[in-house]
Amino acid sequence: MTTPTTLLILGASGDLTSRLLLPAIAQLLKRQPDRALVLHGAGSDDWSDERWQEAVRTAFATVDATDQISRIAGTSYVKADVTDRDALAALIEGVEGSLVIYFALPPAVAEMACEKLVDIPLPEGTVLALEKPFGSDEKSAAALNALVTRIVPENQVFRVDHFLGRSTILNIMGVRFANRLVEPVWSADHVQSVLVRYDESLALENRARYYDKAGALVDMIQSHLLQVLAILAMEQPADLDEIDLRDAMAAALRATRILGDDPVASTRRARYTSGTSDDRPVPSYSDEEGVDPARGTETLAEITCEVDTARWAGVPFTLRSGKALGERCAEIVVTFRPVRHIPGGLTGMPTDGGVLRFSLGPDRIELELNVNGGDDPFALRRDVLSTGLGKGTLLAYTEVLSEILDGDVALSVRGDAAEQCWRIIQPALDAWRSGAVPMQEYPAGSTGPEKWATSQR
Repeated sequence: MTTPTTLLILGASGDLTSRLLLPAIAQLLKRQPDRALVLHGAGSDDWSDERWQEAVRTAFATVDATDQISRIAGTSYVKADVTDRDALAALIEGVEGSLVIYFALPPAVAEMACEKLVDIPLPEGTVLALEKPFGSDEKSAAALNALVTRIVPENQVFRVDHFLGRSTILNIMGVRFANRLVEPVWSADHVQSVLVRYDESLALENRARYYDKAGALVDMIQSHLLQVLAILAMEQPADLDEIDLRDAMAAALRATRILGDDPVASTRRARYTSGTSDDRPVPSYSDEEGVDPARGTETLAEITCEVDTARWAGVPFTLRSGKALGERCAEIVVTFRPVRHIPGGLTGMPTDGGVLRFSLGPDRIELELNVNGGDDPFALRRDVLSTGLGKGTLLAYTEVLSEILDGDVALSVRGDAAEQCWRIIQPALDAWRSGAVPMQEYPAGSTGPEKWATSQR
């Protein structure tokens, strides 16, 4: 019989574990009948084993998988201070086989726990899984990288980014690399602009403790959307293993900077005021419980970057994300340059050479083409070819946990990439903190500030 992998969740009594990790474990066991798993939790709450097991049952029920609880070889919970060296050592002592330590903890607590792990013996091959944000700037990210690689090698560190789930990323790479119509035109010679947008209709949703210190730029663009940019802009890797793929992504990030090195002209920020979103009244962000208005936290951020390579020179990559907007819109929009010449006689001249659009969750691909026909056979119009790729069969965290438990770090964030993401956004953070970029406003439930374009190509 295969020796089970032990998953040790630090911060097991927290919201992340009950809302995301435990349902993902249930779905993973349901989909992978040969998976052998021991589940241990540790947290600051004074839970009994019975209270922990009830939390497991409740979470498994959310994905209709309560019958999978019996598949866990063993589960228990311990109240522990995970920043105490002896308490951590006791949690790890006696583990047989593979060990995954998942830090479902605030970043500062996770860092303190890592400091204590440095001199604790770990089973061979132990994987550390850390949630965002990874550091608070480039310098702190580098220091944290140095710390975790004193515990285990880089290829055993999984920096979690659920945006890098297998299905979505492989959909993008499949279209880009496996189609003769697309692969040859994936460059500045043919691409006019790229937009990566993640607009949410949800407002703060009781996340003030974290979000008010982060804001949209750090919460979404620094940690998620720049990774998507790297997938779009990277050179074709020889293989999709953890070396070639992550080398290609890191190289793309090293070449990326804010357009024109001008954060005043190339970035924007805004904050929602009172309104209605998802048919619910939403107070002004400044009035949300737990928010400190003096921090000047943005709820909508947009930066335009350039990738300084021969492939992408001159192409603007716009990254945008915000909360309490009129509708959820998660998409990648690749707009192609106009053709050089259109024969006389055709009317309705297009402003671009077509659009390739990836809608994210449920995944969908649309190709917008300029065609003629209809009532006036000489008039050009826009038509759309589209195919749905489905909602995906797995939760994003199920995909992440599958990779972690398999020790496959190819689609996690490598240490140097985490540092580069902080480097890229730092000029924007500095300009915003100094007041050089004004804070604009938009009513909750709207498309954003009036002066911002509601759609971009």
